[in-house]
Amino acid sequence: MTEQLLRSPLHDRHVALGAKFAPFGGWEMPLEYAGGGVLKEHSAVRESVGVFDVSHLGKATVTGPGAADFVNRCLTNDLNRIAPGKAQYTLCCDDATGGVVDDLIAYLYGPEHVFLIPNASNTTEVVRRLVEAAPEGISIVNQHPDYAVLAVQGPRSTELLEKLGLPTDHEYMSFETAKLGGAELTVCRTGYTGEHGYELVVPAAQAAEVWDALFGTDIEVRAAGLAARDTLRTEMGYPLHGQDLSLEISPVQARAGWAVGWKKAEFWGREALLAEKAAPQRVLWGVLATDRGIPRAHMTVLRPGTDEVVGEVTSGTFSPTKKIGIGLALISTASGLTEGDQVELDVRGRRSVVTIVKPPFVTASTK
Repeated sequence: MTEQLLRSPLHDRHVALGAKFAPFGGWEMPLEYAGGGVLKEHSAVRESVGVFDVSHLGKATVTGPGAADFVNRCLTNDLNRIAPGKAQYTLCCDDATGGVVDDLIAYLYGPEHVFLIPNASNTTEVVRRLVEAAPEGISIVNQHPDYAVLAVQGPRSTELLEKLGLPTDHEYMSFETAKLGGAELTVCRTGYTGEHGYELVVPAAQAAEVWDALFGTDIEVRAAGLAARDTLRTEMGYPLHGQDLSLEISPVQARAGWAVGWKKAEFWGREALLAEKAAPQRVLWGVLATDRGIPRAHMTVLRPGTDEVVGEVTSGTFSPTKKIGIGLALISTASGLTEGDQVELDVRGRRSVVTIVKPPFVTASTK
């Protein structure tokens, strides 16, 4: 029997816009919309403003005496680096291997309240692990269906929210609560596009009201789907869990060590990651096409002119901004290859030359 896909509370709005849907993380989500598709949606975010429905993202609350300290003993980043009202990118790693169970955003409301936004398909597992480890008095609640998340991204995102009376002047990775019509929501200065933007966490019952308000000003706003979200994040070199991060790809390999509190005495996967940090066997690089080839996930990376396998592509796409193929690839450290070197991709038996680079591939207009 085919598993029934979950739907966003905004599903009817997407249907009305002629969305093409695709399964993602157990949800039926808009891939792109009629009247422009991926290229126009991508350009809208880089040049003006686009709105993504990312309600498939998970939501979970951790509350109780010492809740923040408990989360800090589990996840990689150091919550002590931030104050209440701030958000933090962090990782949930397997304690034994250091592999990434999920990457997520932690909203710190206070010492007794942390709100987590994991990825869709990993929410249940992240919550399970936290519940299993939680001491008495700490409550972890999976609120996945209770909230919608709308990502408002692009150079005109501030202008759009200001027209709706929403707060916009808070710092990057900070959040404020606000009200829009009958909806109480959280406005966070975060995003997955590299552009200046915000993510709105809204009760599911009020999601349609907030969506309609975002499209009801005199600013031209374009709905954007998951396909444009992928091209945008790849241009910035942002990892996607399940491709560039996974139980087999650690934060060390994925260059996400900046999101690890190495000086913390405790977090899941600490010993394994410290050992790997001393001698990583592979590391994530960007690859930039030099011909018409487009990198795609799972393509083999070869040393030029040989059959020596030196890595594998984890993500790849055509960059609408650079008009060329780009990707991310895990490259063996033993190969000695580094930035500026050329390698070859096996594209269905044909060799395509790419150059090893450090992302981002595109410099966003603002952050």
